[in-house]
Amino acid sequence: MGEFLAEIKCRIRETSMSLQAAQSAGDDFLADTHASELEDLRRIAARNGIDPESA
Repeated sequence: MGEFLAEIKCRIRETSMSLQAAQSAGDDFLADTHASELEDLRRIAARNGIDPESA
């Protein structure tokens, strides 16, 4: 679980930063794509007993 935990936290952090960058750039399509991916990652984390907000 340690490797999974590290990977999901990293992916959530990277996707959050990409979402913020897309929003700052005014790229609505890319922002929506990142928002959907972030939602999926948080759902996966929660399903595996990981608090997505602490990830």
